Amino acid sequence: MLTKRIIPCLDVKDGRVVKGIHFTGLKELGDPVEYAKKYYLDGADELVFLDITATHEGRQTIKDLVRDVAREIYIPFTVGGGIRTIEDIRAILLAGADKVSLNSAAVKDPNLIRQGAEMFGNQCIVLAVDARERKDGSGWNVVINGGRVDTGKDVLEWVKEGVALGAGEILLTSMDADGTKTGFDIKLCKAVRNVVNVPIIASGGCGSLEHFYEVFEKDAADAALAASLFHYDELTVKEVKSYLEEKGVLVRP
Repeated sequence: MLTKRIIPCLDVKDGRVVKGIHFTGLKELGDPVEYAKKYYLDGADELVFLDITATHEGRQTIKDLVRDVAREIYIPFTVGGGIRTIEDIRAILLAGADKVSLNSAAVKDPNLIRQGAEMFGNQCIVLAVDARERKDGSGWNVVINGGRVDTGKDVLEWVKEGVALGAGEILLTSMDADGTKTGFDIKLCKAVRNVVNVPIIASGGCGSLEHFYEVFEKDAADAALAASLFHYDELTVKEVKSYLEEKGVLVRP
């Protein structure tokens, strides 16, 4: 059985770690390099770095900052935000990332997933999906540009297409749960899990140790991502892993 992964996330704006609710009301928290080092030393399995305004502002990810973070950690490192071309993917990997997270650009040009997978391998391509439940409860739509644009595209159809094109992993964020600390969106995660056969990272809504356990106990995800819980020192990665071990969930030491 594969171990479950605990992944802190650095949402970065203007070179600083920020956090909000439903992707809005962002509050500046500090230096991404210091946060990255802290989580690496605390036993994080991976780290995700998302330049959350790069796409909306029409610019590239801050490569120098990616390079600075990569120098301080020795765990898998995923970077997303403002990655639009094969050249962008190459530049981010050369800066020290192990994987790239494709979101808005992949929706606009799905061929980017295929090209990236063919050139760098499926394991390098993470399809990031921001999902918002439709008002009639009939499913979820894909939203892009940091939650600003509802594409009308069905999440389940999109993840199937993305995996068929070569995405090796899904980073699934519930826009409805993001920042609320009410728990991961188990219903959404299970729905996606039922239609794809690649690892799923659950993101959005984690607020307690029990929430980490719930998403794994219900077999809704392979990894759990959290931000504010760790940023505000409400929990540490070590505490999460110790709790999960006690509950019988297989985690990396």
